[in-house]
Amino acid sequence: MSAPKTIGFIGLGQMGEPMCAFICKGDTPVLCYDRVPDLTPEGGIAAESLSEVIAGADTVFLSLPDGKIVNAVVEEIAALPNVAGKVIIDMSTIGPAAAKQAAATIEGAGMTYVDAPVSGGRQGALKAAITIIWSGPKTEMERHQAILDLFSKNTFHVGETPGQGQAVKLLNNFLSATAMAASSEAVLFGLAHGVEMKTILDVVKVSTGNNTAIEDKFPNRVLPGTYDAGFFAELLNKDVRLYNEFVKEAGTSNMMGERVAEVWNLVEDSLPPQSDFTRVFEVLEKRNRS
Repeated sequence: MSAPKTIGFIGLGQMGEPMCAFICKGDTPVLCYDRVPDLTPEGGIAAESLSEVIAGADTVFLSLPDGKIVNAVVEEIAALPNVAGKVIIDMSTIGPAAAKQAAATIEGAGMTYVDAPVSGGRQGALKAAITIIWSGPKTEMERHQAILDLFSKNTFHVGETPGQGQAVKLLNNFLSATAMAASSEAVLFGLAHGVEMKTILDVVKVSTGNNTAIEDKFPNRVLPGTYDAGFFAELLNKDVRLYNEFVKEAGTSNMMGERVAEVWNLVEDSLPPQSDFTRVFEVLEKRNRS
């Protein structure tokens, strides 16, 4: 199977813009569209409408905020003429149910839908180092691998069924949310005993309590006070909510999930919109003082 001749990219936000920018550095023409104008990366072709992207591209990437928006967009795509045979690669985090709904719409119009959420945050996207969690035809992953390699460090095929990629992405983000919240409480405990934050991090980083929060978020975002990991607290809380919703549906153990959800609801309620999720440390620190 030959690689696509033209790529479309819809959604040029926090994650979409840097991912699209790396694709635009490749040899394949890229039609770019976002409802906010003037976001097209260098080398991309600015499209004036979603229909222009779909008409001109063989494969279209989606990077959109939530399941409601994704399903509105795919319904618009499916209603367009001459769409059969196209491939839609959805890199949004929307939950298994929304992915299955989107797949039914796309496949009903004769297209291929791939559930392929990404992990690594904006910092990973800016470095072309994100992980792609692909659930869909493995043959399509192989056909698109050269393009995926332009903006991703790792691509994992986790299954053929839409929703499986979402499940892995949500459990990953739940673990990330848990690590950040638990590490914040642990560091505050150490600080309360007069130990310097850097010392705490140095010890735990080479010990059994190490995690991505200790290894990256605290030394690079919290300790210097920049709080610039590039992922909003409300978006992480959305993922935690989705995780809890689908854990209940699956009927698996969720004692930790419910408690972590309480913490991130508190964080979102305590911070202004579009606050970096690493500010959970500030929220818990302020709570300790009150």
